[in-house]
Amino acid sequence: MSNLLETVEIETAPKPTAAVIWMHGLGADGNDFAPIVPELVLRDSPAIRFVFPHAPAIPVTLNNGYVMRAWYDVYPGALEGRSRRTDELGIRASQAAIETLIAREVDRGVSVDKIVLAGFSQGGAIALQTGLRHPQPLAGIMALSTYLPLAESLSAESAPANKKIPIFFAHGSVDPVISLAMAAASRDQLLALDYAVEWREYPMPHSVYPEEIQDIARWLSKTLAPGK
Repeated sequence: MSNLLETVEIETAPKPTAAVIWMHGLGADGNDFAPIVPELVLRDSPAIRFVFPHAPAIPVTLNNGYVMRAWYDVYPGALEGRSRRTDELGIRASQAAIETLIAREVDRGVSVDKIVLAGFSQGGAIALQTGLRHPQPLAGIMALSTYLPLAESLSAESAPANKKIPIFFAHGSVDPVISLAMAAASRDQLLALDYAVEWREYPMPHSVYPEEIQDIARWLSKTLAPGK
């Protein structure tokens, strides 16, 4: 399968029938969120394969061209709303790479409607970018400390199959990297387009909060429950 990213994988039980494809943030890699899996208390859930892909290593303009793992390039001022310059090609290339991982899960026997796309920061942006445009109904999208990329094209490109997709959108009230206002504007645009957004706000910076992990577990259990 072409364009297949390297991944870290954790299965909660043999022969998974559900999958969570979880993208890391800028400068991290697929190992970043793997330690959270044992902390998730997933009640009455099927066997789940957690897939943590590694983003490619690219020069990042915001960091003076330093090469690091990133889902797309970031320009100065973009995360504060002071610049509208966006790496559309990079965002769409990462979208295509995640589509390839979705296809692999289907090839491995997971129904597409039992696949959740998740991500933190840049990874969350790619989860939203991909999930809202995927032509078949997915189980859900988990967007952590992030924002909606290519927002101006969503209404034209959104997939009818995922107009009702559950979206868990969480953000820190004191996030110095992606402001709460920027995340809330993305939330409001999704709500205006009639998406089902479950919004959660925590007293944290650009990170993960213990209560957030509990809420993630509850949301995943509900979203991937048998019979859903």
